[in-house]
Amino acid sequence: MRIGVISDTHGLLRPEAVEALRGSDQILHAGDVGDAAILERLSELAPVTAIRGNVDRTGACAALAETELIELGGIGFYLIHDRNELDLDPVAASVGVVVSGHSHKPAVEEGAGRHAGVLYFNPGSAGPRRFSLPLSVGRIEIREGRIEAQIVLLEAGG
Repeated sequence: MRIGVISDTHGLLRPEAVEALRGSDQILHAGDVGDAAILERLSELAPVTAIRGNVDRTGACAALAETELIELGGIGFYLIHDRNELDLDPVAASVGVVVSGHSHKPAVEEGAGRHAGVLYFNPGSAGPRRFSLPLSVGRIEIREGRIEAQIVLLEAGG
């Protein structure tokens, strides 16, 4: 199973992001959508699960949930915009992957201590460039219960 992960579009869906997500079986949007039309466009590629971020306070995106728990390929995925606001114990909730956004910094981290076995994944920002941070999306593949995660840098200009 191939899962496309995107966040922090802030109303801008770059063609490079669409191409990078093409071929996904499911797309996860970790908030700060900025425009509901982005979710409509992404749903042309694959089913979309999206949450709201701090910029989604008004308009159609304000109706999105703050968090989502979804099972994909037999693995629990928990979506929350700001990882610093994590409101559950992923291990106790049988979550294998925590997907977040907000920081605009792409990251793939293995949990440690009591959160060992949990993957923390932030695809970075696919929307307007912020400071000197890269533009990126993510891919997660589940094969025989194994999770392979990668950041995909977009070659778009600022």
